[in-house]
Amino acid sequence: MDALGSRLKAAVMVPSTNTIVEPDYYSMAPNGCTFHVGRILIRNQSLSNDAEFENLLIQIRGAIDEAIDNVMTCEPDCMIMGMSAETFWGGKEGNLKFQTGIEEKTGLRVYTGADACNKALQLYNAKKIAVVTPYQEVGDAQVVAFFRDYGYEVVKIIGLKCETAVAIAHVSEERLRDTLIELNEEDVDAIVQVGTNLSMAKLAGEAEKWLKKPVIAINTATLWHALREQGIHDKVYGFGSLLSEH
Repeated sequence: MDALGSRLKAAVMVPSTNTIVEPDYYSMAPNGCTFHVGRILIRNQSLSNDAEFENLLIQIRGAIDEAIDNVMTCEPDCMIMGMSAETFWGGKEGNLKFQTGIEEKTGLRVYTGADACNKALQLYNAKKIAVVTPYQEVGDAQVVAFFRDYGYEVVKIIGLKCETAVAIAHVSEERLRDTLIELNEEDVDAIVQVGTNLSMAKLAGEAEKWLKKPVIAINTATLWHALREQGIHDKVYGFGSLLSEH
């Protein structure tokens, strides 16, 4: 048994440009749960247009196998995908194909952001949703397609069109708060934030209090889904109702 990861030792795959997932997970981690990052090398991080955004995914697909091989040497219990665009790409079937491929390669249970957001929305019985992303339009279209495949109506989506992969982590809390307010139309049942390098975990928990509806941050949702599936049901406070109530 691992001295620190006595209850769960999870591999977490992130693009090498991501600076938010790892600290987010440790801020929300129950005792005895540890997270071990496999960094997927990103050489060209420009996201300034649709073509550049799609190039990021090409880089991820080319480098992910080596990153997985590296992190597997620590003998993790499961694998969490700390990246989101690739998990939404191709809609419902694309996510399932991606997840199944990684599970077959590793022999581990794999948790993706797209699947976790869907599970959270099902929990809240949401039908009409609004979404914030850091993406260009091509990425937003894939996110909308995924949620529509599961029967949700995407009432509104705002893509922040971040210029680089690293710049996603530079988006201010003020800008994210203003975006949540803009998304909060009367008929929206829940708001979803995707893009794992956006820092939204704490803000989402706070926003639920003044928006009075579920606000699902993807890092919170993915960690919640992995913990509960792995039999860890500790309540964690300060990050919204997913971890504190469910």
